[in-house]
Amino acid sequence: MIEARPTPDFATYPWVPISIVDGVLPNVHVAWADGPDLDCYSLWLFENSRAIDPVTRESTVDPADLPEPSFLSAARRTDDGALELTWGDGVQSIVHPGWLRAVARQRHRPEAVPGPLTIWTTDMLDEPPTFDGAAVLDDTVVFGDWLRAIHAYGFARLRNTPADRAFLETLIQRIGPIRGSNFGNIFTVEARLDADSTANTGLNLGQHADLPTRETPPGFQFLHCVENTVAGGASRMTDGLAVVAELEANHSAEYEVLTTLNWVFANRAPDGDHRWIGPVIDHGQLGSQLTMRAFYPVRLAPDMSTADVPRAYDAMRILSRVAHDERFMLRSRFEPGDIIGFDNRRMLHGRDAFDPGAGSRVLTGCYVDRDDLLSRLRVLDRDALQSRPATRPATPPCNPPSNL
Repeated sequence: MIEARPTPDFATYPWVPISIVDGVLPNVHVAWADGPDLDCYSLWLFENSRAIDPVTRESTVDPADLPEPSFLSAARRTDDGALELTWGDGVQSIVHPGWLRAVARQRHRPEAVPGPLTIWTTDMLDEPPTFDGAAVLDDTVVFGDWLRAIHAYGFARLRNTPADRAFLETLIQRIGPIRGSNFGNIFTVEARLDADSTANTGLNLGQHADLPTRETPPGFQFLHCVENTVAGGASRMTDGLAVVAELEANHSAEYEVLTTLNWVFANRAPDGDHRWIGPVIDHGQLGSQLTMRAFYPVRLAPDMSTADVPRAYDAMRILSRVAHDERFMLRSRFEPGDIIGFDNRRMLHGRDAFDPGAGSRVLTGCYVDRDDLLSRLRVLDRDALQSRPATRPATPPCNPPSNL
């Protein structure tokens, strides 16, 4: 009996035949002629072949109900290069070689599809990576290229979008859910007398990242210029990865302080009180995304020994100088219809001072969790791959089902 099961996801894979199947059960080793190889444990193969639900593409077997590893009684290469598994009850399952190859090449890992990051300085960029946003709601290529640039460079700009307060929400819904905050889902950045944030004044706003007061600050921020008639008020962007590299290379003592000594951060408002403790440069656990907790208006108090406080302030002074150094900081003016998207945990952003009585500067803004933007990128790439002509043989058939 041969069971028909799909691959454990919704992607389409080229049929790249396996060349070798060997190993000592319950371990199976598969390899391809051009080099990739993969070691597979019997229960992992069971979870990803016998146990896959064809609708959800998720495993359906609780670990307590898994069979013994010896339940896999044989593994071999089929004539067309798939992995055929024979189980203790006589059932055979075929595992798609393209899916196995994707795992062997680490394409299943979170960082695989968005690709590598580009650390930049102003020697490399003299303006933000920019795309024509006139048709971004309908043009999947422009939309995807913009998101990929945001991920790679930490920021990217759209020009020529409608200077309409409602447009940003419509666009961001193409990415995923908006992450709300105490400022609402869609917030407005403009100078006003009852300012609830330094951002809503005409003051110079130093390089910073938003909401370091949260356990996990928002992953990405988007700002849309609706109106700008003021002199000054230029937007400033600094790549936090470049700043970290500079500090680590040339200010190692200050880098150690910034990554190890903790501060209490607090958003204090009549209707909210968010607090978190962490270092200014927060690397989190191994493999975590960099989080820059650099926002002086909400840095409440040192959470360190009294003896460490002076060097903590010295280190922050060096951090600010580097973040505002013209080698690292890119300055550009918002024009109506501009939308800038940026990695809020990587990038440091700020604004030149302006006179709020001599014109109007209005931005709408929102946050999106990192997971949602990267998910949208993976789906866009998957859809693009599925639109290409199939490269598999007629038998077995294309996905779904891709396991027979």
